[in-house]
Amino acid sequence: MAVALAGLRHPAAIKAMIASPAIQAEAVVRSVIDTQPDMVMTAPVEIRPPRALHRAWAIPLAAVGFCSLVAVLVVAVLPATLRATNADGDAAEFALVPADAEPVADRLSFDAVERHRADGTFLFVTVREPKITLLDWFVGEQQPEVGFLSFEDKYGGQTTEQQHEISVQMMRSAKETAEYVAIGYLGYPVELVAGDVIVGDLVCLEASDDGQKCEDWAPSDDLLDPGDKLLEVDGTSLITIDDLSPILARHEPGERITVRFDRPGEGEQSGEVELIDAADGTGRTIIGFVPFDTSTTEVPFDVAIESGEIGGPSAGLAFTLTLIDELTPGELSGGGRVAVTGTIQINGDVGAIGGLVAKTSAVKQTGASVFLVPTAQGEADIAAARAVAGDDLEVIAVGNLEEALAALAALGGNGLDLGQPGAGFEPPA
Repeated sequence: MAVALAGLRHPAAIKAMIASPAIQAEAVVRSVIDTQPDMVMTAPVEIRPPRALHRAWAIPLAAVGFCSLVAVLVVAVLPATLRATNADGDAAEFALVPADAEPVADRLSFDAVERHRADGTFLFVTVREPKITLLDWFVGEQQPEVGFLSFEDKYGGQTTEQQHEISVQMMRSAKETAEYVAIGYLGYPVELVAGDVIVGDLVCLEASDDGQKCEDWAPSDDLLDPGDKLLEVDGTSLITIDDLSPILARHEPGERITVRFDRPGEGEQSGEVELIDAADGTGRTIIGFVPFDTSTTEVPFDVAIESGEIGGPSAGLAFTLTLIDELTPGELSGGGRVAVTGTIQINGDVGAIGGLVAKTSAVKQTGASVFLVPTAQGEADIAAARAVAGDDLEVIAVGNLEEALAALAALGGNGLDLGQPGAGFEPPA
């Protein structure tokens, strides 16, 4: 149990002794005994063999202990799918568990303008989705910050290569958006350039009663997958998402048109898609997918954010706040350790993320006292995060960049007094 708990909650500490206070207590007792002075025996001690009754109990007790050890070893290798299920009752073979909360400033670099090092720290938060055994499930089921995922929950019908490609692309977009929002907020000249047409998700026509599952997808789901890059629609090449609207304006819902696309890891493919009517009341004809934001940004100086193998867009707000803090004098965080999660959109809105409860647990273990989370997460998810946070970690929900700066100002930060230091900035020749 100690090994499984250490593996689920502390990926850097897998040894059982880390999660076992009994071992530490034994070491303390032994240390005390070893430091005692030698004692002189004043009387002989009679040593008697155990009674026959006691010897008789030894064999069954040893057998029980041996069988218990074998049982633990067996469940430590059996797959979790024998018993574990996700929220929908499907067999679960992965767990969503806390990972780390790391400083963003250490990953940030720029040199075209003065950098103002801050005493406070913004942390971005990550989770892991490891494959689990039956023992992991048994221990994790008792932990509110551990969630269980089926293969479909984790990969969504995609291959591991496709998911990795999408995740890396999301992180790249999150970094560029953070640069655009932060630098533009401070008055520096920035420009947004539209990018490729990438399928972010398919349109759901009918959701389940609890809103947690799609019961009926748009016809486009028969051909397209998230991550597909659209190259040509109805014989017309696409450069940006703006090229799609005039093509679809020539068609009516129910018509079928040809789509050529590039799928990560599989190459170019083509097929027909049945068009549908947009559900927003505009009367538009659409293919039936939500485009992934692939816009690129042009900023007046180079900024590098090292993300390594970490993927996904959930660090967008943390990147944005850290960049603003490092570009301006003073303490945006108020001088403390503030954990942050949430996507950042071009207009400064903060979007929802996955694994909030697990991320809250990761933040709590770092000793941070404040955690900024997206309001878009929903009341139930935020309430669950606050339950895990307890009294030692304050969870503050924010809907956009301005709300985040105001929340930090209430903690002693200078986010309401930043001004426009980038106004009139001229890139060095």
